[in-house]
Amino acid sequence: MKKSKTEESVEVLEVDEKKPSKVKKGELEKLVQEKLELNEKCLRLAAEMQNIIRRTDEEKHAIRKYDGEEFIKSIISIVDDFERAINMDDDNLDDEVSRFLAGFKLIYANLINILTSFDVKEIDCKGKQFNPNSMNAVMTESIVEEEVNIVLDVLQKGYMYKDKVIRPAMVKVNQ
Repeated sequence: MKKSKTEESVEVLEVDEKKPSKVKKGELEKLVQEKLELNEKCLRLAAEMQNIIRRTDEEKHAIRKYDGEEFIKSIISIVDDFERAINMDDDNLDDEVSRFLAGFKLIYANLINILTSFDVKEIDCKGKQFNPNSMNAVMTESIVEEEVNIVLDVLQKGYMYKDKVIRPAMVKVNQ
């Protein structure tokens, strides 16, 4: 019977329990200690690999969840422009400009519907308690009749994409 290369290179040492071993007690303890250290190192590496896999999966999930965030941010600036144009609505406009304004309102409504379908929501903050996680206080005013830290006015709307603030609202707060 022909031996394979792996069988040829491996020598099997048989230990006869009746004969005294030539391995010294100190060497045996050293080998046992090395084995324990290698087992511990192996367990640490396995745990580290599991953590890497878990973190990678979480990152992939977050990337998929917030896919398109940059595009939505750019659309929000267009929505701001439409709001400014619509707010210029004046009774002194001629018929042609009024038709353009009606078209702007229609486009604006469609943009808002599209953003809503992608789970983009405006942050409701006027008259609410100031929240530094979703609002930037750019102005303050002191009104005695109002509570402290109540949002008096919204200077620029803020938006949430799913459960993440993609643009905080710029607000005026009562002090």
